[in-house]
Amino acid sequence: MTKAIVFFDLDGTLLNDQTQLDPEVIDAITQLKANDVLPVIATGRNIFEIKTVLQQTQIDTLVSANGAFIALNGKPIDVTVIPKDVIKRLTGLVKNHDDAYATLNNQTDRINRMTANVKKVYHYINSPIPIIDPTFWQLYPVHMMLIIATDENDKDYTSSFKDELTFFRQTPYSIDVVGPGVSKKAGITTLLSRPEFKGIPTYAFGDGNNDLPMFEVVDHSVAMGNGLEPVKKAAEFVTTANVDHGIVNGLKHFKLL
Repeated sequence: MTKAIVFFDLDGTLLNDQTQLDPEVIDAITQLKANDVLPVIATGRNIFEIKTVLQQTQIDTLVSANGAFIALNGKPIDVTVIPKDVIKRLTGLVKNHDDAYATLNNQTDRINRMTANVKKVYHYINSPIPIIDPTFWQLYPVHMMLIIATDENDKDYTSSFKDELTFFRQTPYSIDVVGPGVSKKAGITTLLSRPEFKGIPTYAFGDGNNDLPMFEVVDHSVAMGNGLEPVKKAAEFVTTANVDHGIVNGLKHFKLL
């Protein structure tokens, strides 16, 4: 029987500054499971990007791609695909602004071209630069996109697709793009609506602005010590930094370890 559910953001939260899991974090996840607590990853990243994390933690329930791809016990239960006609119009606007874009699903990602900002964003998120293939979205489902650009044209992107897409600026060089109404909050709500999770206490750990909606749908919210100030202000508890035993200290505060 599941006694509690804990949602973990990855970057800046469950992962250290080298985008890796510290041994004590892996041990903590193992102990949670032994205590009948369900650990869930809630991330802007897609499944193919976090295979090592999933393997090391043996977590198989997740809200990935900012809520566009939800899996329970390793099986997809809710998937949002961006329509091809919307992608066509968005890529046209990206071209008009001389920006770049990436298309992603749970299996892989592609970029349309190489730019200086492409190099900057993938260095920033500590990920390899994808293969260039501007036709990928025409052939395969797309759960999420990145507009690879600084913030000069953010308002044009968001206003042009305000009823068709959801935008999260995650880095100085990129905007996450998903379907309308898609978010970690919506994904968690979908997961928690299942009858087997009714009445179970819920917790969430995060550090960034896209974690704020997640905090709204759980019983107890935990901000990392390295988190942004708005996240800390919104949280019930502020733990230490992700590189200073933050996950372990937060779990111990709520007596989950």
